[in-house]
Amino acid sequence: MTETIVDLIRHGEPVGGRRYRGHNIDDPLTEKGWTQMWEAVGDYHAWTQIMTSPLQRCQMFAHRLGERYGIPVAIEPRFKEVGFGAWEGLRHDEVKIDRAHEYRAFVNDPVNQRPQGAEVLADFIERVNSAYADTVEKYRDQHCLIVAHAGVIRAIVAQTIFAPPTGLYRIKISYGGITRIRHTEAGGVLELLNARLAGQA
Repeated sequence: MTETIVDLIRHGEPVGGRRYRGHNIDDPLTEKGWTQMWEAVGDYHAWTQIMTSPLQRCQMFAHRLGERYGIPVAIEPRFKEVGFGAWEGLRHDEVKIDRAHEYRAFVNDPVNQRPQGAEVLADFIERVNSAYADTVEKYRDQHCLIVAHAGVIRAIVAQTIFAPPTGLYRIKISYGGITRIRHTEAGGVLELLNARLAGQA
């Protein structure tokens, strides 16, 4: 039975602290963010291909990792983070306090109660999972790494385990956390979530 393994790593801590970045805020990683990602990966480098979001908090690490181990890197624009509209650039605490009603509505119904101007959740899920399906098909029988964002990884995990879009934000994705999905003829199986590969052969 053939297997395609896809690892996904969320970028580390970006400059500017906890805020809604979406895909219009392109902050680089902090030193701590770099450390979070390198510590998660360790010396592991069994990938044949690295795919990355175009945003620098993902792309810079992807290229550095690829250069270190001679692994090809490709940028996939569809792996950029979800657009948060009017919330982009706002700190999480600002939204919770200054837009408390909006925030509560979003938490209770993230599908229909989007921030003003935000990307439609169904559209986001479709673009991410179309990119993911293309990646799995193109690199069939290989082991790939996708460097992406919390929202992107949530969308892929939810699709894999048949979770509805309403549950997307109930999946915690940590900075530098590793997710692994193993694909066989029977479909994809979620094997790791918020893991570290450091120390694995």
